Amino acid sequence: MKIIKIKSIFYTVTVLLLVHCTSEKVSVNLLEGTIDTVLVKKHLYTLASDDMQGRKAGTPGIEKAAKYIEGEFEALGLKTFQGANSYRQNFTKENLALFNVIGVLEGNSKKEEFVVISAHYDHLGILPAVNGDEIANGADDDASGVTAVLSLASYWSKRGDNERTLVFIAFTAEEKGLWGSNYFGTKISPEKYIAGINIEMIGKDSKFGPRTAFLTGFERSSFGKIIQENLKGSNFTLHPDPYQKFNLFYRSDNASLAKLGIPAHTFSTCPIDTDAYYHTVDDEVETLDLQNIATTIKAIAIGTASIINGKDTPSRVSVEK
Repeated sequence: MKIIKIKSIFYTVTVLLLVHCTSEKVSVNLLEGTIDTVLVKKHLYTLASDDMQGRKAGTPGIEKAAKYIEGEFEALGLKTFQGANSYRQNFTKENLALFNVIGVLEGNSKKEEFVVISAHYDHLGILPAVNGDEIANGADDDASGVTAVLSLASYWSKRGDNERTLVFIAFTAEEKGLWGSNYFGTKISPEKYIAGINIEMIGKDSKFGPRTAFLTGFERSSFGKIIQENLKGSNFTLHPDPYQKFNLFYRSDNASLAKLGIPAHTFSTCPIDTDAYYHTVDDEVETLDLQNIATTIKAIAIGTASIINGKDTPSRVSVEK
């Protein structure tokens, strides 16, 4: 009797392990096929090219960047936001014609619940020349983040199993004071928004070392703990923001959603206290690690999957200082 029981238990465990490993293999294969350094290089080198002239809000350079992002959204078959006739959410501020670029992947069973995946596509434009270079290309800040948004849009579009509706946004005029994300926040019903996944400057190893990132406002909702749980066994770790004195939670586009109560946080790897290229003409693609970007995007995909698929709902955010 004991031998039969042991064999039965062994068989059951073996089957369960095989099922688990098979599902993990499918997931990993899909990630490898849709998020890699080839895709990262395509987006990053385009958005941070000299042709974009630093992507300053209100300039011809940012118009070129917007058209590129729109083309990617269209190729993926994303819908427009709130029935608009284009991917642009137009508005005017301080006599500037501005526009967020938004693509929507409708959810399955929970399509009336929304998750934002965002980054800002503007930068500083032209700065005083240094060694003959006057273009602030903004490769890390934040072409790397927009690259993540486009890569995740491709990933989830190919999967097609997102239960909640995904709203992919390239915000404009972040560098002017979160103008684009603030405008977006005036056009939504916050109670329908489950989470905000914002991505900013993921081109270098974080201070915690390779295969790590940090999350701003970690302690303000359960969002970060959900990500950490989902990343267990992935060889990638997420940490609370180590730069509290820089007040990063309020300095990126997540803040515009967080002030509405939405659990919106920013993923980053930027060693901001030692980054000599931040907001300079030297923020070029050659200073970035493409593998680090690809690995971080994969980790974001894995870490946020349970939120996107409706299994987990993070607590509403606390914005008190």
